[in-house]
Amino acid sequence: MDGEDIKSMKLYNFIDRVYNELKEIGKEIEGDLSINELSSFDQLHYHGTESIDFAIEKLNISSNTKVLEIGSGIGGPSRYIAKKTGAKVTALELQEDHHLVGIDLTKRCGLENNVEHLCGDFLDLKLPNDQYDAVVSWLALYHIPERDKLLETCMNLLKPKGYFFAEDFAFHQPFNENEKLELSKDFFANYIVSYSEYRDDLVKAGFSEIVVDDMTTSWSNFTKSRYAAYKDNMERHTRVHNKAIVENMLYFYSFAMRYLDGGKLGGIRVSAKK
Repeated sequence: MDGEDIKSMKLYNFIDRVYNELKEIGKEIEGDLSINELSSFDQLHYHGTESIDFAIEKLNISSNTKVLEIGSGIGGPSRYIAKKTGAKVTALELQEDHHLVGIDLTKRCGLENNVEHLCGDFLDLKLPNDQYDAVVSWLALYHIPERDKLLETCMNLLKPKGYFFAEDFAFHQPFNENEKLELSKDFFANYIVSYSEYRDDLVKAGFSEIVVDDMTTSWSNFTKSRYAAYKDNMERHTRVHNKAIVENMLYFYSFAMRYLDGGKLGGIRVSAKK
């Protein structure tokens, strides 16, 4: 998978908006940062740290836990897990610009001893087997079309009784060709299957104790609130960023809202054990 191709998804453009937000609080270039100062813009998934708290409790993550996050973005979930639990977290991100920003933010949060940042394609990385207590991902796995290899790699990396956890997309009804093209471009969607097929993939890979939750209604409500809040603060966002960034974000937020409310695209939360 190419780190440049994924830039068709507008959420991943304009990485400088991170530093625009830091400039707004007087910390654009230097200065210590806290998790709370970053949480409004470093969590690129639905329900922010609330979702991560759910995973922490579900997977029993503690200071003795080793966690791998696939598709870590600028490192928000990995930093939050490390700060809250003391766990050792490996944050893996495909896009180099997001990876480098993640390293910077992690250092400024004083978490570099708990969070290791790696850049590359998950399927190409050579990591030792049986080393992680949990492999987690928030809205990244649907980018990866090679699902059999993805889950086999996760299985190999996990310790015995290790956890797999993901929030991802699935479908309630199949998409037409135009919808597939739209989702491929604006969500970089390469693997969206039905809920039953998602579960079947995990069974085929050898996972057990599989729990699947339908997040569609919750995520649809979230995207509606997010879009409305962003529109209500257009003046602030345009001042902090610029018109191009604001239009980019509005387009993406509108797109996500439309598809999650359309009856076909669904949200899925899944956990399983090796």
